[in-house]
Amino acid sequence: MRITIKYLLLIVLIFCFSCEKQVLFVNCSDCTSGEPLNANLKIKIDIYKGVSAPVINIYEGNLEDSVLYQTYKPIDAETSVTVTLNKKYTATVSYFISNKQYIAIDSATPGVVYNKDQCDNPCYYIYNNVLDLRLKYTK
Repeated sequence: MRITIKYLLLIVLIFCFSCEKQVLFVNCSDCTSGEPLNANLKIKIDIYKGVSAPVINIYEGNLEDSVLYQTYKPIDAETSVTVTLNKKYTATVSYFISNKQYIAIDSATPGVVYNKDQCDNPCYYIYNNVLDLRLKYTK
């Protein structure tokens, strides 16, 4: 009995820590029937009244690699950028509020998974494609 429990625990651990990204819940409205080549990287920021629009810098890879992908000033609180799948992107945004600078950083590696069970028809689902650059706290 104890050996069976040990084997079951081992199998659960292998499943949880496997290299392949496990997507448990799929939003079927975000699925596509054809395999995508690119992903829309969704970026969420804060827009403050009376404060100039922040500048977003998107880097390929890690921030310390300094490979600038794109720089722009968004007008809305949510925007998106088309990027390549399975590649890491890091974004920074600088806010100037009450003569103080606040910097938000986030990174994501958009990937795609094929799902044939959860939706009505088999489809491809893009995961890990949201960067949250909103401020959590300002002093």
